[in-house]
Amino acid sequence: MKIRLSKIMKKGKAMYLAYDQGLEHGPEMDFNDKNIDPLYVLDIAKRGKFNGIVFQKGIAEKYNNEIKKSKVPLIVKLNGKTSLYKGEPYSRQLCTVSEAKKLGAVAVGYTIYIGSEKESKMMSEFEKIEREAHKMGLPVIVWIYPRGAGIEGKDKSELMAYAARVGLEIGADIVKLHPYGDLNKMKWAVKSAGRTKVIFAGGEKMDDNKFVGYVKNVMNSGAMGIAVGRNVWQSEKPIELSEKIRGIIWK
Repeated sequence: MKIRLSKIMKKGKAMYLAYDQGLEHGPEMDFNDKNIDPLYVLDIAKRGKFNGIVFQKGIAEKYNNEIKKSKVPLIVKLNGKTSLYKGEPYSRQLCTVSEAKKLGAVAVGYTIYIGSEKESKMMSEFEKIEREAHKMGLPVIVWIYPRGAGIEGKDKSELMAYAARVGLEIGADIVKLHPYGDLNKMKWAVKSAGRTKVIFAGGEKMDDNKFVGYVKNVMNSGAMGIAVGRNVWQSEKPIELSEKIRGIIWK
């Protein structure tokens, strides 16, 4: 079946609003009285004209009516973990592809920590997810983050390119990376991904103007876009910032 990437991109580019931080970081680290409400973030995604919003299974299920009414394309994250356990990073599957599709997902996402002693288990799980999703025509986005004992002493920008290449080698439609190094390093990572499309993570909260500059750098690297969370929904002017981001991506 044809992979329907057009549902989560426009003219080969995209901006996604990520909201999986509640599981990954906990509510005390990232949320305030406004953005702790998924509906507040969903409204930003709608008004900001994002190409997709990333939710875990529980939010996608409990707020399903509002998500469908919003018309914002739903991307369901299929695995996740808390920040509490400090051993080798390992993120297990929490939602099936079939469940995600029933919830209205038009794409699914999965995280792999390369360098972890558990990476082979995550890759094996990803292979099954990818095969099932592609049978349904759903694109698969893979978050690939180098973490664990295996990356000690290694250059972060080289690991970024390695993560990009892993995305290509395992057949991901889109790979999400954390940026490291200068623009040339980011360009090399994008080139390393070949025909797998690259999006960069928004990362930790920064000043709105600084973030706009960061997005310009991302697009100059050849990436297809960005998956941003805190830098938008923690902003005092999230819609205005979203408009600026959109203007950079589709300039």
